[in-house]
Amino acid sequence: MAYSAQPFILAVDDNSNNLSVLSQTLKTAGYKVRIAVDGEDALSQIARAQPELILLDVQMPKIDGFETCRRLQANPETAGIPVIFMTALADAASRVKGLSLGAVDYIAKPFDQAEVLARVKVHWRLKQLTDMLDQQVRDRTQSLQQAQVHLVQQEKLSALGELVAGVAHEINNPVGCIVGNVGSVQRYFSDLIGLIDLYRNTFPKPGEEIEAEIEEIDLTYIREDFPKMIQAMKDGGDRIKAISHSLRSFSRSDTDAQQLFNLHEGLDSTLLILRHRLKGNDQRPDIGIVTQYDDIHEIRCFPGQLNQVFMNILANAIDAIEEMSQGHSFAEIKANPHWIRLQTGLEDSWVVVTISDNGPGMSEAVKARIFDHLFTTKPVGKGTGIGLAIVHQIIIEKHQGTIEVRSTPGIGTQFTIRLPVAGVA
Repeated sequence: MAYSAQPFILAVDDNSNNLSVLSQTLKTAGYKVRIAVDGEDALSQIARAQPELILLDVQMPKIDGFETCRRLQANPETAGIPVIFMTALADAASRVKGLSLGAVDYIAKPFDQAEVLARVKVHWRLKQLTDMLDQQVRDRTQSLQQAQVHLVQQEKLSALGELVAGVAHEINNPVGCIVGNVGSVQRYFSDLIGLIDLYRNTFPKPGEEIEAEIEEIDLTYIREDFPKMIQAMKDGGDRIKAISHSLRSFSRSDTDAQQLFNLHEGLDSTLLILRHRLKGNDQRPDIGIVTQYDDIHEIRCFPGQLNQVFMNILANAIDAIEEMSQGHSFAEIKANPHWIRLQTGLEDSWVVVTISDNGPGMSEAVKARIFDHLFTTKPVGKGTGIGLAIVHQIIIEKHQGTIEVRSTPGIGTQFTIRLPVAGVA
């Protein structure tokens, strides 16, 4: 925090001789001085430009020094300005009253010029030290909050990555077995059918018992349906393999260096993780997903962290839609279905990702604080107030990007993320 060499001082006194002596004394010492003739004048000047120190007479017409000090202390914007009373009152009760109202010191009248300068110097220095300490506390608090957000982010990312990677690994083995054997099953079935046809050609009249069994199992239907079943199994196995690939993509661990990453792959893998929450239930129909992806190249980034950004924003959108659905009938919601839209594109030197929904939206007061540390509108136990703070940190600090939010109550919310195109491959 930078300070001027000498503070700007406001001297308040209804006696013009006292003001003249004070002003001359302070200016000779190099201080910048303004004067006020009473409490009302002082408050009016302070509202226009705040001094850094106030010398305030106690006994004045209209508003006395005590009331002026009380009003200054009641205003958060002026409460930190040191006030030194000047008074001829020698009784202890007056001094105690002034100090209890927030004054930092007293100067007795008639005042000694050397004492005035000494006390002004001491309290200006104390003000500097107090402000410096306050700034250090704010800086340290901000650093601790950022460190906490970073630790929580790393913990959540690591835990989720390990979980998803573990699930993907466990899926791979049985799916590999199924997919690997489908081709053999198909060949074996073809061989068996070929053998049956050979028998039928060789023994056109197999006998009543075999013909009855053929009719019982409906061999003709089996010949038509079994290949379809095998193909369905193969398609299902391929789908599971694709899901496993998406899970592994989502759980990618970040290194100290950025990696090439397909944002569409990250968005799709995040949707896959959240698919169970998008499905309808007794209270609401499915939440529709609309994707509008432009042809953008891979970008250099921290993939795991961006996946966490997508996860937090999409999960919050689902939470908001679910909360909005409460109190409405299934038919009402079905008539105005909910949706989440994901869009990507290029805009000058930025890759732009937009995630919007037609949920409940946010008020201006909530929107102004959504990226604040520990701020949440969710009930206790359902929100930590860290998710969107992590999102902000990842986009701004880790990727030198920008994130904006637009929201209208009753209409919906839109997050717009811009990432620098400099890392585009």
